[in-house]
Amino acid sequence: MVLEGSSEALCPPPSLELHPSCNKNQPSPPLGSGSQSHDALCPEDKEPIKYGELIVLGHNGSLASGDKGRRRSRLALYKRPKANGVKPDVIHNVSTPLVSKALSNKSQHSISYTLSRSHSVIVEYTHDPNTDMFQIGRSTESMIDFVVTDTASSGGGGQGQGGANGEGGQSAQSTISRYACRIMCERSAPYTARIYAAGFDSSKNIFLGERAAKWRTSDGLMDGLTTNGVLVMHPAGEFVSEPAPGVWREISVCGNVFALRETRSAQQRGKLVENESNMLQDGSLIDLCGATLLWRTPSGLRHTPTLKQLESLRQELNAARPQCPVGFNTLAFPSLAQRATIDKKQPWVYMNCGHVHGYHKWGFRKEKVGLSAVALTVDGGTAPATTGERECPMCRGVGPYVPLWLGCEGGLYLDAGPPTHAFCPCGHVCSEKTVQGWSQIPLPHGTHAFHAACPFCGTWLTGEQGHIKLIFQGPVD
Repeated sequence: MVLEGSSEALCPPPSLELHPSCNKNQPSPPLGSGSQSHDALCPEDKEPIKYGELIVLGHNGSLASGDKGRRRSRLALYKRPKANGVKPDVIHNVSTPLVSKALSNKSQHSISYTLSRSHSVIVEYTHDPNTDMFQIGRSTESMIDFVVTDTASSGGGGQGQGGANGEGGQSAQSTISRYACRIMCERSAPYTARIYAAGFDSSKNIFLGERAAKWRTSDGLMDGLTTNGVLVMHPAGEFVSEPAPGVWREISVCGNVFALRETRSAQQRGKLVENESNMLQDGSLIDLCGATLLWRTPSGLRHTPTLKQLESLRQELNAARPQCPVGFNTLAFPSLAQRATIDKKQPWVYMNCGHVHGYHKWGFRKEKVGLSAVALTVDGGTAPATTGERECPMCRGVGPYVPLWLGCEGGLYLDAGPPTHAFCPCGHVCSEKTVQGWSQIPLPHGTHAFHAACPFCGTWLTGEQGHIKLIFQGPVD
């Protein structure tokens, strides 16, 4: 078995369809189905061993341009047909001018540490039959298993359009490394996954230049950090039972754990944290300085809703026939595939109080926002920007007024509870436990800032709690 989307994926696992993209125009195949017979492709092993799944935050189920091959918002790591892991073997101290010659062997994995213009240390790696290696980075070269690009984040009010703030937006100059990190998974139970900074390039080399942070360890080996670093935060407790954020750490090229540097690319490394490891847990977050990934284990994913279950929750919400308390028109959450257009039946919410309404044009506080505010088109009309202050006709509370969207990336949920709460100010709806958990997690931003953000769109959370309980009015009949 192998990584979804890679060139070796001769055996598409049935779980590829458990969480299909939400914004595809074509209908999704039935759960567990594939383009070919799974039994025909994998007669010897009908149950592929899954190590875990990586989910990029800020994408509500799919990249804006659609999930294609190795460039997608979510990827599952499966046991490979043949181990491709590597482990350190031989250390060479060489003259720097000889480094290029020493690295010319493209069949040999190695890490080169340039200490000065005249001295380098090369660590050769040998094949490890007990591990599978998966590489993550911005490069589209074949050795990268999961191609990740920068995710746009927003410090202001969210557009609320199914993740429009954070889908596929790539900055002019990416801060994600071409070969950002690698994950090594044990091929035998309990299938432990460990993360390491930096990945091997097309020549099977990792090169740490003279300016990179690097050092000799107490046992005479070498270690170092990448330019912008790979940060990891393990949850303080069980991610699904008692979600609580841990402490952000930096992972070295050799997988050691360090306190954060003063700034993201500072030359001086942080203090070694000896009692923590690079072993990934359910809910571990990996930040690549431009995109943040969530690691979910197979056991953790069993507590999250599938796309089919999310669709059932949406239908249950609509079957309750929520109504606008003023216009008395019936409201309905749009289909999970709809994210670019606001439907005329779309429910809207006053973020400061949680009262759910249909769209209306009254209550706009012009003194709060300039007349030049961007407009939204709703059923042919125009509305003030969602960042504008609006007065709720039910309680007279003043605050943002935004459309509601169901979060449709099930792997970001902490449970399969009913969608009763929404993140502020973007309006993504999910379970109470999910909003409470993510509202506590500070996500890296820039070189040293941290902000809690909506996992579905990346919008920074606002308000006292970062979320609001939704107040629906049932049908009057």
